Amino acid sequence: MLTDSDIKARLRHRLHGSQPSLPGEATFAGLPLDYSPAIRALIPTDPVRAAVLVPVVDRPQGLSVLMTKRASGLRTHGGQIAFPGGRIEASDSGPQDAALRESFEEIGLQRSAVEVLGFLQDSLIGTGYCITPVVGLVRLDAPLVCDPLEVASVFEIPLARILDPSQHHVRTRELAGHTIDFHEFEWDGHRVWGATAGLLIKLYRLLSEA
Repeated sequence: MLTDSDIKARLRHRLHGSQPSLPGEATFAGLPLDYSPAIRALIPTDPVRAAVLVPVVDRPQGLSVLMTKRASGLRTHGGQIAFPGGRIEASDSGPQDAALRESFEEIGLQRSAVEVLGFLQDSLIGTGYCITPVVGLVRLDAPLVCDPLEVASVFEIPLARILDPSQHHVRTRELAGHTIDFHEFEWDGHRVWGATAGLLIKLYRLLSEA
């Protein structure tokens, strides 16, 4: 079994030198783009670029992954579980800058508390965004403060649970006339699914590959 020290070393090693995905390398909510022609047809030709922080929190009691519950009044994905992040603005120097800026604006996470390790594969979502996931190792020395207009609450999922395949659930739903599979996690009354769960699976695969 991997220790926390092993996991941190593996994250640093495997993400070292990683870069945001090139055009055409993204997946659709964790699924290959050729999953079906109908799914591929849902992907906009010019998606809005966005970035999220995948915050791996380093605590004495063990590593965890920080998640947010989006405010219910948001126009898209209201009330869903997500990583902190949002649209890449013209003033941002790139996905990393955007993810860190949004994390501070949404939950008060200071840049100085984040050691950026690298990038996971981009993920497209049906609402027209292409998301670049930025993985960071986080030390929380102060309470987080949520912007209530964007984030209802924050919580953490133990990384050990994400690395346990028995906790990975596959569900199905109808989309564009096709039945598709999607990943789902459950923790402490929270349901994590879709693109967010797909990113957790990417993190799992990154750490689990021999």
